[in-house]
Amino acid sequence: MVTVTGSRLAYVTCGCIRSDAREALPARLRMILADLTEVIAREQPTEVAVEKVFVNVNPQSTLLLGQARGAAIAAAVQAGLPVAEYTALQVKQAVVGHGKAAKEQVQEMVKRLLSLSGAPSTDAADALACAIAHAHAAAGLLGLRHAGYRVRGGRLV
Repeated sequence: MVTVTGSRLAYVTCGCIRSDAREALPARLRMILADLTEVIAREQPTEVAVEKVFVNVNPQSTLLLGQARGAAIAAAVQAGLPVAEYTALQVKQAVVGHGKAAKEQVQEMVKRLLSLSGAPSTDAADALACAIAHAHAAAGLLGLRHAGYRVRGGRLV
């Protein structure tokens, strides 16, 4: 989680929800929903950004990721929060400057942009990078609004 004050980004918190792979899928999805509901209640975010699912080499992994993502989105929607979605390419472009960046490059840029003492784990870096991409996109839309453009649903109208 990050906060934005003007053009300054600040780290708030991050973490990973880990479930036992031996548990049934519904129990694992329930854990994701419950844990994120708790984080939302505690941290009080105003918006949520998630990465869009890409088609993986393994269709089963893609399906499981999509279901976990659905539980995360459900937690946000249940709390009445707007949800923005970004592709991995958009996130890397916003954080590193090009969409083909390696995970290590994303980690390093997240560390620099948020003034962290060390590089976050790859999962945490991906989540923080998505938040940073959203902050950059929101700043761009806010600038367009101030310039007199009308923006609805993240698009110029």
